[in-house]
Amino acid sequence: MNTSTPKILAEQTVLPILFALSFSHLLNDTIQSLIPAIYPIIKSSYHLSFTQIGLITLTFQMAASLFQPFVGLYTDKKPQPFSLATGMGFTLIGLVTLSQSSSFYIILLSVALIGTGSSIFHPEASRMAHAASGGKRGLAQSVFQLGGNAGSSLGPLLAAWIIVPYGQFSVVWFSLIALLAMVVLTYVGNWYKGYLIRLRENVKSQAKSIGHNLSKRRVVFAISILLILIFSKYFYMASLTSYFTFYLIQKFHVSVQTSQIYLFIFLFSVAAGTLIGGPIGDKIGRKYVIWASILGTAPFALLLPHANLFWTGILIVPIGMILASAFSAILVYAQELIPGKVGLVAGLFFGFAFGMGGIGSALLGKLADSTSITYVYNVCAFLPLIGLLTAFLPNLTNTKKI
Repeated sequence: MNTSTPKILAEQTVLPILFALSFSHLLNDTIQSLIPAIYPIIKSSYHLSFTQIGLITLTFQMAASLFQPFVGLYTDKKPQPFSLATGMGFTLIGLVTLSQSSSFYIILLSVALIGTGSSIFHPEASRMAHAASGGKRGLAQSVFQLGGNAGSSLGPLLAAWIIVPYGQFSVVWFSLIALLAMVVLTYVGNWYKGYLIRLRENVKSQAKSIGHNLSKRRVVFAISILLILIFSKYFYMASLTSYFTFYLIQKFHVSVQTSQIYLFIFLFSVAAGTLIGGPIGDKIGRKYVIWASILGTAPFALLLPHANLFWTGILIVPIGMILASAFSAILVYAQELIPGKVGLVAGLFFGFAFGMGGIGSALLGKLADSTSITYVYNVCAFLPLIGLLTAFLPNLTNTKKI
């Protein structure tokens, strides 16, 4: 028996697996991003209100969030190497159903199936990225998140090129993406199954998680602060991902396809910014990255509602890049606060993020119906100021590997 195996597993970054996870995250989130990208089409086709648009997002996000902590808790105890491919099967069924939907309620069922697939995917995929990190946890989460955010940015372009010209039924062609993801995730599952077998061969030699001297009360307080920061981030993100196209169409009278291109610019900026937070957090500390990424968005967010079309296109770039750098740092910081519960923490934070996005979209849709889209953006501009709460997070610079 090779007693150095766990040490090797702990210290080497398995880049092929990280890239495979990132690619599958790209495919998963490309599918997810089709949902808000087709809102202008289904709003017109089914004569939906902004409140109903918000309910579609709420249904999707709640399905994508409610199960995640439970999936993470279960897989912390009993890892499931092939659960990712199974989850993608739910997404595949949801896509086919969405392409055939003929009513508002069938659309709700379709997005709920896609959300369920996402709920199964994220906690265990994050755990696998953690296993393949070789100790570079911030980098691993950033690479994993990069794929997801890149996929999110592709949805509006694909909608503009395929769904807008060819209609709702063309959504069925994206089931090929789900099938490709299932193949990639089966490959990742085989690696993870082997990883678990090798790891169990010498449990005593495993590298343990990062420890700290914080009391349980301080840990709970810090987790609460992180969740509030997630609230501010994803409520603001909901205003952009769900309603930015409507905002551009209403305020600047652009076409649907032009609005999708602007949404792509924002989402691509989010993808570009994702890779920044994790590696920097590995080097200088995650608290500083969290501080800069959320609060740093505020000046640009406050200017956005008052900008013309040209400056709107400029401002959404730093907003997307700066805001996106937060999540990887927040997730790894939380995993360091609760060592040994990688899946639970990933499920909790991914789930809470999606839930806040869904609730935010529903509430903002109702607010838009009652007032206007412009008013929604004036209100949401102040959300990044909640980043000031980062000052209350404890420093983890004295943590050590044990």
